[in-house]
Amino acid sequence: MEIVTLTLNPAVDVTYEIGHLIPDRKVHASATRFDAGGNGINVGRALKRLGVHASNFCVLAGETGQFLQRLLRKHVDDPVYEWVEKETRINCTILERDSGNQFEVSGIGPDLPKPRQDRLLDKFVATVGRGFGVVTGSVPPGVGHDVYARLIERIQGRGGRVVLDAHGDLLRQGIEAAPFLVKPNLFELGQLAGRPLGGMPEVASVARGLLHKGVECVCVSLGGEGALLVTSSVTLHALPPPVEVRSTVGAGDSMVGGLVAGFARDESLQETLKLAVACSAGTVKQPGTELFDPTDLPELIRRVEISVVE
Repeated sequence: MEIVTLTLNPAVDVTYEIGHLIPDRKVHASATRFDAGGNGINVGRALKRLGVHASNFCVLAGETGQFLQRLLRKHVDDPVYEWVEKETRINCTILERDSGNQFEVSGIGPDLPKPRQDRLLDKFVATVGRGFGVVTGSVPPGVGHDVYARLIERIQGRGGRVVLDAHGDLLRQGIEAAPFLVKPNLFELGQLAGRPLGGMPEVASVARGLLHKGVECVCVSLGGEGALLVTSSVTLHALPPPVEVRSTVGAGDSMVGGLVAGFARDESLQETLKLAVACSAGTVKQPGTELFDPTDLPELIRRVEISVVE
């Protein structure tokens, strides 16, 4: 079964660890990292660490794109590139040790002209076939917010399954196309509901409402409270083990990787959710945009607590 990720707006992620920011003064970093970034790329990185093969489609541009291509060679399987003009974006994360605060700045990606967009998406749909298509993250200039909805309709019309992780109109319109799985975080689910959400019963109720739109599975990431997985038959809450949080970048993408791996392996819902939450917990232990260490997963999985939400 094919697993294919799509990253329309990838980035080189640069992370600086500092003591604290000082207005109008230069601050020297104590550590710097460069990682291949973009939500779909991170999902592909997670799948490779889980021993699950995936093809990874992305758009690259310029000198930064060439650097990103070199970074990707050892971190994902089967990369497929569409080259465009201008430059791949650079994202910056600043980890302030003294306060524990995390600052993120996302760059602007290059335009993706319609002919090249169509060529890339046609090949993506054909490669997914009856497998899993992972559509996630932001889109570059020139790409409409209905792009994921259109992909969902095309892929699922051919018997494939789509995993959607996006925000704003990309998420809202994508849900209307009834993907197999959506993974909003708590804030994004509240945006869909039009209000901040309270306790677990309200979160579960709003998530169940998405099932009425044709979505088969909803996984709501809850930060330190783990995740909620909702299907027509059961609602599960997974509480992660306590870990030292170094950076939250990539935690949601790692969760998506764990979900896709579990479903592709036809594991139970409980085991799939445990794996997803363990991947996320393992990622927040890492610096910058580094993802989980696979050798940590067995112990993390063992310590994930699963309960049924009535």
